[in-house]
This record gives sequence, C-alpha cells and structure tokens, in this order.
Amino acid sequence: MVNEKDINQKTIILVIYNNPKLQRYVMKFILLFLFISGTVSIASAQQQINIELKKQLDSILQLDQGIREFGDTETSEKRKDTIAALFNSSKEMLKKSQWKIMAEIDSIHLKKVEAIIAKYGYPGKTLVGEPTNTAVFYVIQHNPGIIPKYYPLIEKAGKSGELPFKYTATMLDRKLSNEGKEQIYGTQVYGMQISNPQTGKKDFFQYVIPIKDAKNVNQRRKKAGFDTTVEENTKRFGFVYKVYTLDEIKKIIKPSN
Repeated sequence: MVNEKDINQKTIILVIYNNPKLQRYVMKFILLFLFISGTVSIASAQQQINIELKKQLDSILQLDQGIREFGDTETSEKRKDTIAALFNSSKEMLKKSQWKIMAEIDSIHLKKVEAIIAKYGYPGKTLVGEPTNTAVFYVIQHNPGIIPKYYPLIEKAGKSGELPFKYTATMLDRKLSNEGKEQIYGTQVYGMQISNPQTGKKDFFQYVIPIKDAKNVNQRRKKAGFDTTVEENTKRFGFVYKVYTLDEIKKIIKPSN
C-alpha cells in the first residue's frame, strides 16, 4: 500500500532529478548546511577550552621549561638570551642563580597546581588543549616528594587520552626509581661522584637506573609513545647506555659512601 507521504517524496525527487538548475540550488543548500554544522562544531569545541586556565598554565609551562632549557648544553646562546629576558635577567646573572630560581619556581608552581587540581582535577587536553595539558605533569614531576600522591591522577589522565601516555610512563619510572625499585621504560638516569679504586680519585659515574625486563624495554617505550630507544635517549645525556642490576649499582656506589 502506497501512502501520500511516499508519493510526495518520490515526486520531489523526480522534480529535482529533471531540473539541473534546481539541482544546483539543492547542492548549494547542502554545502551551506554542512559548513554551518562544521563551524558550530568547531565553535562548540573551542568553548570547552578554559581560556583563563590555559593562560595560567601556559605561563607555568613556559617558566618551568625555560629555566631548564637554559641549562641545557644544546641550547643556543640566542635562545638563552630570550630565556633570560623571560626572567627579567641577563644571561650571566641567570647562569649564576639558575638552580636557586629553579627551586623557587618549582615551589611556587606546586602551590598553584595543587589549587588547580583541587578545583578541576587534572587539566587535560579537553579543558586546556595541547601542549598546555603537560604543564601540571611537569610541575609534579619536578617535585618528587608529591609524586606518590598525584601519580594516580596522572595515570588516569594518561589512560583516558587527556595526557599523552608517555608522560604517565615517565612519572611511573621516577616514582619507582625514588622507591629504590627497577623502572619500566628507562627514562630515568642518575649521576654521582664515586671513588675510582684504581686511581683513588673521584670520577663522575652516570647510569640509567636499572630497568625491569631490560631486553624488552624498547618495545614498551614504543607502545607508550616514545619516539626514541633507551640507547638514543641515553645519548642525550652524554653517555652510553649499559644494563645494570640493582645489586650491581649498589656494589659500584657502596665504596663511595
């Protein structure tokens, strides 16, 4: 049984099909509709970003990373001038007080970040966009004493896509390393002065903190989102990766204590 509604729909389709001019109007209408829908969707997504919070976290991120980039041997002198200006300082003065300023910044930022977390939870990609969503991670990572408290929050953000998972992996490594345990992804390195038994002098000893199941670490790194191997990452710190166990490290360090 054919009803009136079906007949009307078929009639409209036939009229459009047989009228090229009308087809163009219909196509323009469809394109306009799609454009408006897309614009509304983009505007809606932008409205979800907390602009004021984003500005605050961008400032935190800029200072947190800037003071550390200043001390990087690969940072150009021109870039160091730019960073010094960010701190209203000369390059020479910032070099003298870099570590003091870094400690002060980390302390100030921690208070701000804890207040933000109390109000918003983890400010991730949805709330503040990228790379602003890494700001809180860095502040917590640079205050190791509070990592155990906030790691579950970072883990949740990583698993939900609000924070790239490689950051969660990095914090897990630091947490485990601070607890005297093997790390998982090989992100944490350490250096210290040790006595050379042959010369009796002090040597600077650098090593990657022992890794659990070290032979498969690069597979885990790739899955977590890292774009370098543990060997490549270690070269960034100026030494060659070597596998150690926790017991081996204890034996190397013990004579120096």
